[in-house]
Amino acid sequence: MNRALESRPAPETPRREWRRFRFPGSAIRYGVWLCILVFLVYAVEYLEIPLDRLLGMFGRMGATIANRYYPPDIEYIMDADYLEYVIETVQMAYLGALFGLLASIPLGWFGSFNMTPSRRYVYPLARFVTMGCRAVHEMIWAILFVTIIGFGMLPGVLALVFFCTGFAGKLFAEEIEAIDMGPVEAVRASGANLFQIMLFGVFPQVRVAFTGIAIYTWDVSFRAATVVGFFGAGGMGWYLKRNILQIETERVAAILISIIALVLLSEALSIWARAQVMKMK
Repeated sequence: MNRALESRPAPETPRREWRRFRFPGSAIRYGVWLCILVFLVYAVEYLEIPLDRLLGMFGRMGATIANRYYPPDIEYIMDADYLEYVIETVQMAYLGALFGLLASIPLGWFGSFNMTPSRRYVYPLARFVTMGCRAVHEMIWAILFVTIIGFGMLPGVLALVFFCTGFAGKLFAEEIEAIDMGPVEAVRASGANLFQIMLFGVFPQVRVAFTGIAIYTWDVSFRAATVVGFFGAGGMGWYLKRNILQIETERVAAILISIIALVLLSEALSIWARAQVMKMK
């Protein structure tokens, strides 16, 4: 046995290859960094950003909070009417995330280049719809639907549905495009139709990723739901806007604290749910 070990060749150590930037590669590299720096300086000068005021910003912020927003009116947010709006915000975020995820599943399927039924027609259409939903901010969607439908929870839900559809649809499509096509080809060779291929060849590979994306979509939907009411879409944002217009700064501080607390709670639940999803792998 010792002779066999002695006769075995020693593993070769990987050789290091030293590289350096040469012309014109070095000129392009430093030229790009120079352009970024020049554009940054130009943007600061063009926008007339007073950099000297940034030094004293935190001091003024602390004085403003101490003089206007302290102490927060905690009793105001413990009122039953406000708690009802908190529940409405949670419901609005849930409905927006749910219907947005349901709409994003077929969009992710049709918008994936390797699994779309038609690369010439269906693929660009699905990508265009997903990109259109994602390109418009959820606040703009809220303003648009409030203008069309009127004030209330419905425009807030629709704004979150469009936001979640564009957000999750792109992630779903990218996950499907990264799958192993071997199981898909095996299911297809057995004579399965398009739905069966998706169910038995694609979904087992992406179910964990889809679950994580769904949890993350709920997280961002809840954060957006806390402020879409500022534009008339209901929920906690409506309370926030009313007190800002009435210059009730102590109540505004209490509402902001409640929003931060709810977002942190949602983040903690999302982290726990993602940890449970990771155990499924």
